[in-house]
Amino acid sequence: MAQTSNDVKKTKDATELNEFDAVFIEIVETLTKDGKENCEISDAYNWFKEALEYNVPHGKKNRGISVVTSFKKLVQDPSEEDIKLAQIMGWCVELLQAFFLVSDDIMDHSISRRGLPCWYKKEGVGLIAINDAFFMECSIYKLLKKYASHKPYYINLVELFLQTTLQTVTGQCLDLITAPAEACVDFSKFNMKRYNAIVKWKTAFYSFYLPVAIAMYMAGISDEETHGKAKTILLEMGHFFQVQDDYLDCYGTPEIIGKIGTDIQDNKCGWLIVKALEIASDEQKKELEASYGRWDDDAIVRVKNIYRELDIEGVYKQYEEQSYESITQVIKSLDSDVPQEVFLDFANRIYKRQK
Repeated sequence: MAQTSNDVKKTKDATELNEFDAVFIEIVETLTKDGKENCEISDAYNWFKEALEYNVPHGKKNRGISVVTSFKKLVQDPSEEDIKLAQIMGWCVELLQAFFLVSDDIMDHSISRRGLPCWYKKEGVGLIAINDAFFMECSIYKLLKKYASHKPYYINLVELFLQTTLQTVTGQCLDLITAPAEACVDFSKFNMKRYNAIVKWKTAFYSFYLPVAIAMYMAGISDEETHGKAKTILLEMGHFFQVQDDYLDCYGTPEIIGKIGTDIQDNKCGWLIVKALEIASDEQKKELEASYGRWDDDAIVRVKNIYRELDIEGVYKQYEEQSYESITQVIKSLDSDVPQEVFLDFANRIYKRQK
């Protein structure tokens, strides 16, 4: 039976992922070898090796892979050396992601991540996980120095990672102070303007602009105008992605998404609650205020019941279709040195995702 174009794409994606995964062994070796050979600090690096292997390689790896796929679309016939470097830069993005997630899980009192207990929940780890998160962040710059310091775009990449980290922790701060997990529920700041700001700064820069920007710098594209155009569409996709994440936190199956959603009990200023507050009756708003942000199974059920009464799931599905259509239209009308396929590949990876 002849392969369909979809089958060919799946095979290509699987091959790309396998090649990307194979580089992780070298990443771990590079980050731990010197430390493990120094008897004074070998215990720390043996611990760090376990932290790396537990937290870094088990996600979807869309961000890291996107560095590689974007680079291949920007450079004709790239050398094996440059493809390998793009893969290593992709793992730097995955390290940044792990740094954020290990920290975020502690702050959000999360239970599971990628089908496993959160790292800080693992027996014997606890709040040592905070230091492990710092370890992962520092490792990015060790990899950049080792593999890219001889490249003309080295400083661009260092500054990009530093700027992206600052943008993300800014967004995390907005998220946490808008709805502190242990404070009384206060919906006065729960509006779409604040939600949009949280999403832009906490998620969109590092999840969407960062991988493509790395590929652009590696391909010799460094002018502000081209990066500005790319950033505009990629931040819009980042917003779309986070709304999906909020939806899956409530409606996704833990076995598929790899975690137990806690946005309701964590008092998160998420898309679902903001939308619910926009259309809820006064009585429903009172019920939401009484039940939201509580680690109580009955309270969580009451919130979900109101979501069902308001058909928030249907509101989301309508939003998803409209947003995807809008994003693809913007991409097709974009006048840029970056091929449309770079952005369409990103959009198609996340459209109707289930995890």
